[in-house]
Amino acid sequence: MGSIERRQREKEQRREQILDTARSLLLKKGIDATSMNQIARDAELSVGTLYLYFKNKESLFAALQEEGLDLLYTKIKEESERGFTPREKLERVALAYLDFSEEHRKYFDIINYFLTSPEIVFPPSLKSRVDEHVNRILSVVEDILKEGVSKDADDREIRRLAVVFCSSLYGMLQFKKLRNTVLQGEDFRDLYMYSFGCITGINGVSDFIP
Repeated sequence: MGSIERRQREKEQRREQILDTARSLLLKKGIDATSMNQIARDAELSVGTLYLYFKNKESLFAALQEEGLDLLYTKIKEESERGFTPREKLERVALAYLDFSEEHRKYFDIINYFLTSPEIVFPPSLKSRVDEHVNRILSVVEDILKEGVSKDADDREIRRLAVVFCSSLYGMLQFKKLRNTVLQGEDFRDLYMYSFGCITGINGVSDFIP
């Protein structure tokens, strides 16, 4: 390995070290109680090194959010392309979301943290960047719905159906925390897919999915 490749790998490893430390502190202390100084201290790096990678705390946490959403998008996109009918594709999307929450728990927790903390506001430029990643995920579902959509449905209705579909799956995943209490005795994966059947059978969605 040449010196350029070695330096690039070291740079990527250091960036990942910073993100891992920030993720841990965020979930433990919250965004307000986490500072760049503390991240640097826990990562055993100088504060100056952190600022070589990230402009400020907000850009660092936005990067965490973007990485998680990118992983989710890739998984959902790949799985959706393995289905043959719109319903099969949506089912694969639902399962991809469930698998992501289990295989990439840290990233899922980060996405969940920001979704459930509406008081946290990124600067407009960062918010726009993060929203673009969310829109990519929604667009996968929209494209699937368009395959079997009624000619009477416009883009706004398709968009709303995609939002309802994704948010319903997300809401169901929150119930996984209740597996040992409210859902004791339930097979969560089976219950999750039961909810998929309910989602695709309400509000006219079933009319769009042959």
